[in-house]
Amino acid sequence: MTLRVAAIGLGWVAQHRHLPVMDRSGRFDVVGVVDRHPGVARDVAKTRRYRYHGCTDTLADIAWLDEVDAVTISTAPMAHHGLAVQALALGKHVLTEKPFTMTSAEGAELIARAQEADRRLAVVHNFQFARSTKALFADLADGRLGDITGIDAVQFGNPDRRLPEWCEELPFGLFYDESPHLLYLLRAVVGDIALARAFKVASTRGLRTPARVEAWFRGGPNNCPVRLACNFESPVSEWYLMVGGSRGYGIVDIFRDIYVRLPNDGLHDTGKVLRTSAIATAQHWLQHVTSGIPHLSGRLNYGNGELFDRFARAVAGDVEAMAPISAQAAHAILTLQHAIIDGAEDLYA
Repeated sequence: MTLRVAAIGLGWVAQHRHLPVMDRSGRFDVVGVVDRHPGVARDVAKTRRYRYHGCTDTLADIAWLDEVDAVTISTAPMAHHGLAVQALALGKHVLTEKPFTMTSAEGAELIARAQEADRRLAVVHNFQFARSTKALFADLADGRLGDITGIDAVQFGNPDRRLPEWCEELPFGLFYDESPHLLYLLRAVVGDIALARAFKVASTRGLRTPARVEAWFRGGPNNCPVRLACNFESPVSEWYLMVGGSRGYGIVDIFRDIYVRLPNDGLHDTGKVLRTSAIATAQHWLQHVTSGIPHLSGRLNYGNGELFDRFARAVAGDVEAMAPISAQAAHAILTLQHAIIDGAEDLYA
């Protein structure tokens, strides 16, 4: 089955991740693209030989939309709900970028509408399918890290990097846009988690995005600590998922798609310290080759390949393929986000 798709919203992620992945896949036929900037839609369509439409407000006005089975939505988060409602009403399956919606009620409404229409509704939670993350999952499944003692998702974000213009319109600004990635990775390791306590430090730049956000959760294996820590005023941009165990430490370098497993260093004597350095640097630089070549060739897709494949399989009837990217999973992340935002204590009040 080839899934005929319209891509709505043509920002950086759509042009550099979604469209290349679909074009390379035998499961998709991108019929056309839609963007609120007609010139952008026209240029992308010309380059990739699609049809195009220069509006995202009313999907029913798109003459060729009756020729597609599904839509992908990569607009600003504020438009996700309205566009998904229209697409589902038109009988289309929907794959939308994170964050899922702006409110929990909107998310619940979309789930109900998708069920009523018998359409698939999925969310782009892609990093759980990246090569590095899957290597961590394999170590966890094989017990190579031992008994889990703590799990951390850590983000350092340089505020001067390329960011969408609309970020500051969101609740907690950039936190609302980027935290779903770290939260679904935590849930992929742990399963269901519940917020225990959250803290924030106000922006030093007068922004809605806090300088720092930290959250602790209940639900880890054997009640081990589970933590999210975000620094949005960092001089460097780095994201890590780290799982500590009795036998070793598994570290996913999310941006570089690199996974490093470090053994327990026991007494931390000189020999063990040198061993840790050798293991860490060898694994790190070796995977600069395995991840660097795809990056330079434009094929490092951070799990988007498997995610889009899962969406196509789900539309074709493979229910199990849907679970990690389902609207229900996205709604759980949305609930955690709002719990953090609503419950965050001002650390220096």
